[in-house]
Amino acid sequence: MTLTPSTSWASTGLQLVDEPRTITVGIADDEVLLRAGVRGVLERSGLVVVGEASDGGGAVELVRRRRPQVLLVDAAMPGMEGLVAVRMVRRHAPGTQVVVLCTPQTEEVLFPALRAGAAGFLFKNGEPGALVNAVRAVAAGEAVLSPSATRALVDHFTGADSERRDAARSRISLLTRREQEVLVYLAQGMANARIARLMYLSEGAIKAHVSRLLTKLRCDNRVQAALIARDAALPC
Repeated sequence: MTLTPSTSWASTGLQLVDEPRTITVGIADDEVLLRAGVRGVLERSGLVVVGEASDGGGAVELVRRRRPQVLLVDAAMPGMEGLVAVRMVRRHAPGTQVVVLCTPQTEEVLFPALRAGAAGFLFKNGEPGALVNAVRAVAAGEAVLSPSATRALVDHFTGADSERRDAARSRISLLTRREQEVLVYLAQGMANARIARLMYLSEGAIKAHVSRLLTKLRCDNRVQAALIARDAALPC
C-alpha cells in the first residue's frame, strides 16, 4: 500500500501538521489486505485505528459507534457505495472528516466525492507518509487533494460555465470583504496559520472567519468552499 510522497503535497499548497497528536481513524475498504496495510502504516505513525469496515453500511455503523476523527473510505465498495456512505457520515457525524481513496482508473469520482462532503481525496498508488500527513491535516481542519486530483480540479474549473459562475458569485456576495479575502486564500489550499500571517491577524480570528463563511455558503468543509471560489472564477 503506497500513497503520494509527502514532498509532492507542495503542489497543492497544503500546510502539513508539524506536531503529531493522538488522532482516531476508521478504515472502510472491501480489500482485507489493503485495510491491514493502511492500519499498519497509521499505527506505526502513532495514529489510533478504532475500527474497520468492509462496505458502506459498515462504514456508517463504524462512525456511529466509534466516532473517529477521520474516516478513510474506498470510493468503490459492495453494497452501499462509498460516496453514499460519505454523505450519510457527513450528515449524521459532522465531526468526522472523510478522506476518499480510489484508484487512478476511478478518478471520475473526484467531484462527486467533494460535493458529498469529503475533506480529502487520495489515490492508492502513493507513499505511506503522504497518507499519514493527509490524516493529520484533515483532522486539523485542512483539505487534502493528491497532486493529480488537484490538476484535474483546476482543469475542470478553468472552463466553468457562466451559469455556474453567476450562481457561485451570488453566494459569495453574502460574504463580507474580509471573508471573501479569506476565501481566496482558502481556495489556494492555505492553512489557517499561513492565512493569518498574510492578513496580519491571529489564527483564532481566521478560524472564526472560516467558520462564518462556511455557514454563509452552506458548505460542510473547506473543499466545498474552494469549489465555489473556483466556480466564481475568484483569483485563486
